[in-house]
Amino acid sequence: MVLFTIETSPRLHFTTNFIQSIIGEAITITTDKELFTQTDGVKISYSNEAICNKAYHIQPQGLLFQNGIEPIDIEVTTCREQICFFASQNDSHGFDVFSAIFYLITRYEEYLPHQKDSYGRYAHTNSLAYHHQFLHLPLVNIWLEDLVTMLPATQNGQRSTVNGQRFKFTPTYDIDIAYAHQYQSIVKNVGGFFKDLMRGDFEKLIERANVYSGTAKDPFDTYQWLNYLHKQYQLQPLYFFLLAAKRGIYDKNILPSSKGMQQLIRHHNSMYTVGIHPSWQSGDNDVLVLQEKQTLEHITQAICTKSRQHYIRLSLPETYRKLINIGITDDYSMGYGSINGFRASVASPFFWFDLERNEATNLLIHPFCWMDANSYFEQQLSADEALVELQDYYNIVKQVGGNCTIILHNSFLTEQPQWQPWRKMYEAFLSMIK
Repeated sequence: MVLFTIETSPRLHFTTNFIQSIIGEAITITTDKELFTQTDGVKISYSNEAICNKAYHIQPQGLLFQNGIEPIDIEVTTCREQICFFASQNDSHGFDVFSAIFYLITRYEEYLPHQKDSYGRYAHTNSLAYHHQFLHLPLVNIWLEDLVTMLPATQNGQRSTVNGQRFKFTPTYDIDIAYAHQYQSIVKNVGGFFKDLMRGDFEKLIERANVYSGTAKDPFDTYQWLNYLHKQYQLQPLYFFLLAAKRGIYDKNILPSSKGMQQLIRHHNSMYTVGIHPSWQSGDNDVLVLQEKQTLEHITQAICTKSRQHYIRLSLPETYRKLINIGITDDYSMGYGSINGFRASVASPFFWFDLERNEATNLLIHPFCWMDANSYFEQQLSADEALVELQDYYNIVKQVGGNCTIILHNSFLTEQPQWQPWRKMYEAFLSMIK
């Protein structure tokens, strides 16, 4: 596949490299008209005018040849029954799909002035996807399927297909509070005991007493059950551990100095991939991110390269620059902590593009589309409703051959009465998809 353009740019190269990763076909960029017209492969003319009759013409909107970040007046329309923007009436495709993809996966709108939510994060209600009701769609993947369908065949009759990646399902777990009672500090356990007593929560008091006496397993200790599911359904999960050195209002983890916590991490590291779950406190103190990563590496005796932000506390470009500086190569924070859906409108990994510096990076972003906490706390769904939602996301990602990454918490999968429906929901979901 050969793409002609009057000029090249870092943004254009980034976009075509991403498209290559999805369709599995090399794209050569050229500014040589003669070379372009003589080529036998699939030809795309990315210019204001069509270069030759056999070339598929896409008219540039201009975004990929700019260097700065400016507000863009976007008019959302439809093309071939799909939502689109940057429309054109004078080309083969109907809209500048390259610029539209770049706008979405770089999170261009998050660099512009915007409203923060109650946690200081980019509010999903600001987004184009929310306002135009395509947050539930991996629109970029859909666009690329449409693009390869529209491209002309080569002289020998071959057509491009989306075959660069195969569907993948990855369950991931945020271990915010590894144990409800076990390995907690004496002060925390005594304080919890008296709180339960004052509230008259005798069921919780009995639960505490049974765990303290060793007659019952800690309710948050769902790890053996999860291991069973992973083996039964041949899954390769990822675990992210919160390792704040000091507890805080949003960081309620078992301290990493605890032998029980260290044993849990080593056990999971021996079977699965583990990563760091940077604490809330680290969002205000750059030094803490490195310290927490080093803590995990000391426990596992292995280099940590994967992360996901606690509370999805993600701010562009600061958070990703911080992660790159400490040696993180893969981040799993691209999603909202307030609603389920596709924050970057894509269900495939992509390298992060630093818009302020106008350059691509080597940080690979793995979007997630569903989190149990969003379903329960934010969307207030029942377990049965969440199962339908989760199945819908799984199906649409599978349909476009993307990566379906979901987030769960061990504390949502317990046998406590409140959470039993969610435990059963997850098991039913895995049974359905396998």
